[in-house]
Amino acid sequence: MLGALLPAAAAADWSGYAGVAMRAFAHAPLDERQERHNLSLVVQPEVHLRWDGERQGFDFAPFVRFDPADEERSHADVRELAWFRSADAWVVRAGVRKVFWGITESQHLVDVINQTDLVENPDGEDKLGQPMVNLALIRDWGALDLFVLAGFRERTFPGSTGRLRTQPPVDTSQMRYESARKREHVDWALRWSHTLGDWGIGLSHFSGTGREPVLLLPGTGSSGEPVLVPFYEQIDQTGLDLQATKGQWLWKLEAIRWYSRLETYYAATAGFEYTLVGVFGTSADLGLLAEYLYDERGKRAPVPYQNDAFIGMRLALNDAPSSEVLLGVLVDRDSGARFFNLEASRRFGQYWKLVAEARAFAGTPPADPLFSLRRDDYAQFELLRYF
Repeated sequence: MLGALLPAAAAADWSGYAGVAMRAFAHAPLDERQERHNLSLVVQPEVHLRWDGERQGFDFAPFVRFDPADEERSHADVRELAWFRSADAWVVRAGVRKVFWGITESQHLVDVINQTDLVENPDGEDKLGQPMVNLALIRDWGALDLFVLAGFRERTFPGSTGRLRTQPPVDTSQMRYESARKREHVDWALRWSHTLGDWGIGLSHFSGTGREPVLLLPGTGSSGEPVLVPFYEQIDQTGLDLQATKGQWLWKLEAIRWYSRLETYYAATAGFEYTLVGVFGTSADLGLLAEYLYDERGKRAPVPYQNDAFIGMRLALNDAPSSEVLLGVLVDRDSGARFFNLEASRRFGQYWKLVAEARAFAGTPPADPLFSLRRDDYAQFELLRYF
């Protein structure tokens, strides 16, 4: 059917990757059903078609992960399945897409379009594809993106045998919604963005089913054990993102005002990245990062980042294999709890890439949302083959 809709002159570009990942945990699990190590397989092919002088196109990117240690992490998703049509002053897109908003390093408050694929990675960077229609208007005064979002995507959570999960686990089979339309509620969003000299600015608003669920306790699972039940509220979120490039300095701000029937609050993340070019007489660049994370709700906030400081460094060797390292730590200024993060990658030859990451938790108090992960320090190595 798809072939009948596409012109014969459409030029196809095939790409993607497949790989294997090994994740090893430093400590025995809190729950005896959980594993100490796990091996998983991943594949994401992509096809990009262009025609009509590249004014029209179609993108398709399915994703599959198989993890025998956690049936919830063994999953498939359509990251992209979308058509676009462009002109000088506008672009229209329809289908399943991923849209990213955000500029800070430690968290992305303004990024509300796509749902988080939490079973993929606890950092929240991986997203599920979102059905949408998007019209972008491109003018001298900036770009205005209008979104209609149909078909809500529920957050993925590790299963009872998976690690890096809450205690007790989340039971997604008991999902609850504030809207009577549940998954069928139609959301909308808009964002204006513009560049003024050294400054980049974005103003956004989202209205609909919130992507971050409230976890209700107590609930009871099928075998009578306690579980957390996700509840999705109807929210409005207004966001601001600012970025200023001043020589080797990059100043960043993300701020939101969040409204729901239950509460209203402000939150912000602000900081900088200072880049040392050609460190130690080499071609490498070293970026020094610092950010502050604030949430008006303070200790009432169900998120771990409400009065935290982030410091880190990003090393780019600027070599042929594109070797990079990101190292950082988040420190809770109230309790002293620390969350350490390491990410590194390097290409080997034309088709292979090795990605390493490590995460560790220290001094996490019982009241902290990350307390359930206190024994989940881990290291992961992922070998990817690109095609």
